[in-house]
Parts: sequence; C-alpha cells; structure tokens
Amino acid sequence: MIATDKVLLGHGSGGKLSHNLISGLFMKHFSNPFLLKQTDSAVLEFTGGHLSFTTDSFVVDPIFFPGGDIGKLAVCGTVNDLAVSGSSPLYLSAGFIIEEGFPFNELEIIVRSMADEAKKAGVIIVTGDTKVVNRGKCDKVFINTAGIGYIKQENLHIGEGSRIMPGDKIIINGTVGDHGMAVLSARQELNIKSNIASDCASLNGLISHVLDEAGGIRFMRDATRGGLATVMAELAEKKNFGIMVEESVIMVRPDVRAFCELLGFDPLYVANEGKVVMVAEPDSAQKVIQVMKSHELGKDATIIGEISAENPGKAWISTGIGGKRILDMLAGEQLPRIC
Repeated sequence: MIATDKVLLGHGSGGKLSHNLISGLFMKHFSNPFLLKQTDSAVLEFTGGHLSFTTDSFVVDPIFFPGGDIGKLAVCGTVNDLAVSGSSPLYLSAGFIIEEGFPFNELEIIVRSMADEAKKAGVIIVTGDTKVVNRGKCDKVFINTAGIGYIKQENLHIGEGSRIMPGDKIIINGTVGDHGMAVLSARQELNIKSNIASDCASLNGLISHVLDEAGGIRFMRDATRGGLATVMAELAEKKNFGIMVEESVIMVRPDVRAFCELLGFDPLYVANEGKVVMVAEPDSAQKVIQVMKSHELGKDATIIGEISAENPGKAWISTGIGGKRILDMLAGEQLPRIC
C-alpha cells in the first residue's frame, strides 16, 4: 500500500517509497509476466533469439556537472540498464522536453554529448521526439531514452539472478558515491567547491569483456539511485538469501567521504553512474577481478562480500570497528534529481 495520498520526492528515490509506488500502483494496473520479473530490462522473445528493452528518464539538476551532463547521463544510464541484464546494447531513442527560452548553444552541447557517448558505447540513436513547454513548466530540459539490445541464450538468467547460490561472491568495479557528490557539489545554492567528478560511463564494454573472458556471472545491477546499499537490500529481499559485505574493502574516494561527512550522507546510499555490482560463482570470482582490472573502468575492482544462507532476506555490513549493521532501503529521498 502507498502510505500517502500525494506523490513525494521520495517516490523517485529508488528506495522504500519507490518500491511502494511500483508495487501498489503500477504493478497493480500494468501487471504482466514481463513486469513481474522487475528487472532492469524486459527480456522479449522473438524468432531466433531474445531482445532486451528498457527506458529511463533524466531530470538531473544541474544539467551540467563535473564529469558529464544530462546528455551523457541519458545515454550511459540506458546503455547500462541493458548491459547489466546481460545484453549487448544496440539502439536508443531520445525524447526531449525543453523549456521555452532554453539556450540553443546549451542544447547543442547536450546533443553533441549524447552523440559522442553513443558512438563510444557502440549504440545508435535511431528515433526520437521533441516537445517544447511554456517557460516555467519544465526545468530547462528533461530527456527520456529507451534502449534495445540483443541477449544471448546463456545470459538470460543474469537479469533475474535465478542462479544465485550461497557462497557466491559480490564484486564492484570501483569507488562508490562519486556521481551523487559531483552533482550535489555543482548545485550553486550550496556554495561548496570540490574536485569530485561523476563516474558517469557506459559499462557495456567492461561487462562484455567479463562475460566473454571470465564467465561465471549470476547477477548484475548498476548501483544508481539508492546506491550500493539499496542494491544489496533489494537483492537480499527478492532472492531471500542473506548478504554480508565488508565495509573495509568498499572504496570511497577521500574527497567523496569528506563531502559526505560534511553533509551527513552515507556514501553507500549515494548514486553512482559508472558502477556495476556483480554476483559471481566462487570459482570464477578471481578471474572476474583479473579481467575487470585489465579494463579502464574496472581497475579498482574488488570483492566486497558474499551471498549467505544465514539471515535470509537481509543484507548486513561488517563495519570497520568490528560491528555489524543492516543495510536497508532508504525510507525517503536522500538526494533529489540526481539522475
């Protein structure tokens, strides 16, 4: 059930309110076998194989931030949703909602950024739509992208995580919290200067490298809204396994950690746009790390935890001072309009 009669910012956080909105409203009216799987991309069967299909909308504020902009983010976000489903991204759509009076030179920067990132990711923007609304009816520009990819038979299980077993290792390709703190530091009302840059990147090259060279991947998810902690909490709940991660091996850049401490944020809940969480077979984990480290986007890859038969449905973190605490989904919105 949705506990409020009005939509709150927290309903877009990726946390508990988002899950309540999805299960209490959208799933109730749209329910079908594809949606019930609640994966990053829907897997659709066609003659000769399977396609993955996803969509995402981007309302980030500000639209330009260290390490990227709303255009790059729109391409990376949709490419990554396809890639973590075990798919090879192929085609994107691009829909623009533009506020009257928005500068053409800034729009061209955004469009050029999308074109550059699409080329880098090896995808083609094949269709789109443009709407212009009255001044004040939209905050500068919003972008919606949809994506289609091809998924091999041997990778169909990855999006659902149907083969996850106790003892499987949890891997991430680098530091956490970079994107959220980069966007927050760029908000003028804070008047805080930092050198933090977003990790915004298309991960399909790294992921295909791992799938081709290492194998043994049982699940993947990109740690965007709600951060790493929300991915862990959601995975434990859906698969009814326990999860234990080690805080000491989760990498946070010193400037990101300092910024989080200054503002009272937990970096484990801060959004990322270039981080993939993988669950790998125990015997394949070290090979996965080796392959990831050979790629530019995986140089800081590390094993951060393990799937457990204990405490089913709960994700735990072993803290640096020797204690343990539960990783739960956020109840509200920590950082609005971060993607």
